[in-house]
Amino acid sequence: MIMDAYRMFNWGLLILTFGLLIYLGFLSSKYMNKNDEGGFLVAGRSLGAFVAAGTIVATGFSGWGFMGSPGVTYQFGAIEVLGNFFFAPAMMIAVLYFARFLQRRAVEMGSNTIPEYIAQSHGGGAMGRVLQGVAGFITILLLLVFLTSQIKAVGLLGASWLGIELNQSAFLMVSVIIIYTMLGGLAAVAWTDTVMVCGMALAAVIIMIQIFTSVDLGTWETSLNAIDPELLNPTTGAHYGDSIGTVFLVLPYAFLFAAVLPYMAIRFLAMKPDVKLHKVGVYVAILGALLSLIPIVGLYVRMQVPDLADPDMAMPVYLERFMHPAIQGVITLFIIFAMKSTGNSLLHTVASATSHDLRLSLFGPVARERTALMINRLAVVVLGVVALLMMLYAPPFMLSWLGILGSGTLLASMIGPVFISTFWQGSGWGALSAMLVGFFTSGYMMLFADVGWLIGPLTGCAMSSACYVGVSLMTRRRSYQPRLAR
Repeated sequence: MIMDAYRMFNWGLLILTFGLLIYLGFLSSKYMNKNDEGGFLVAGRSLGAFVAAGTIVATGFSGWGFMGSPGVTYQFGAIEVLGNFFFAPAMMIAVLYFARFLQRRAVEMGSNTIPEYIAQSHGGGAMGRVLQGVAGFITILLLLVFLTSQIKAVGLLGASWLGIELNQSAFLMVSVIIIYTMLGGLAAVAWTDTVMVCGMALAAVIIMIQIFTSVDLGTWETSLNAIDPELLNPTTGAHYGDSIGTVFLVLPYAFLFAAVLPYMAIRFLAMKPDVKLHKVGVYVAILGALLSLIPIVGLYVRMQVPDLADPDMAMPVYLERFMHPAIQGVITLFIIFAMKSTGNSLLHTVASATSHDLRLSLFGPVARERTALMINRLAVVVLGVVALLMMLYAPPFMLSWLGILGSGTLLASMIGPVFISTFWQGSGWGALSAMLVGFFTSGYMMLFADVGWLIGPLTGCAMSSACYVGVSLMTRRRSYQPRLAR
């Protein structure tokens, strides 16, 4: 009877917050210009400092942070805790030293997506349409892979929380994401992310209080060393690479993650032109520092429950065994928020690449703005269903690995035409070759080479960057031609 009461409490929390998220989606749709596709794609460039910071951090620290990262820490030890701490400063650096340039250049050209930015900054015309199409296709393919991992993560947690099957939980969570993302576009994503990240930060504080008030640090250290000395004193970089120093590669990786990936960088395009970036940076640092503590859960569970069959269950097991059921329900809701914050961002970006970038690449600007908005919304529904089906029929995988496969390979594809082009303008052929080389290099190394989770994407970044510069030098360089926004 008591468990049934807590289940009902959890369902009540879920229904209440789902109503709030859908209401925010509806509210944001009223602020969106119905005759301007940019309202859906970049929130009408209206995000203020706190909302911008909230959506950046929520998107960067979500499903992998609350479910994947504790699982990796359980498996490999404290090296994952160190690696996770590099994300907050990396995101802050991206905001302070990269966001303004990308934002201003995109406004000059009227870019509403990152693939469109790549096309316009490399000359436009026929080659621009090819670049936009290729960038859009790569974005769709790789972010659908990443979205699959997010849906599985939120489905796993929701199933244990609500007492239902994984498939039912995943369907429920994806349906709500589809509804509010379809209604308000990026504005709905950003507003709901900001609500979610506040809950995520509160969850981090509660979790740390419980852990550090329930265990003696000396006993904790002794127990972990008895299980495996590598957990606290690693001699290799574990999943990051053979050398222990490879963990420090997380800092440049996380910086590029925030600055280049389409579902992260689009936030820079959506900020108000006069937003104070130092304020955004401060908010990012505070929220990011709190969420960087979450992987410690993996070490705590490894001491208490050393025989988990599936490391990705570290967080659900922690909540079930070491939290009061009522608090467990609230924190689980906040973690579901975390997963949704990346899921909605990925879905919005994939839908934008499909309905905007592929459409313009293949057919040009033939649709009216109101019709284009309908196409944007339809793409959210269709691709949300596709991602759900991919999760249902995917083979077993580790959540964090699949996330890095998608995001890391996309990073390697985009680094040249998005990041290198900010300080050295290459040609369209350079951009095209860089995207393809980065895609195949990182994808091959992640799938077939046993080199660690960061070496593949960073090698792809190096190859892509070199290719961007080399091919551009061998072809006729064309500077971008700013144009007025449509």
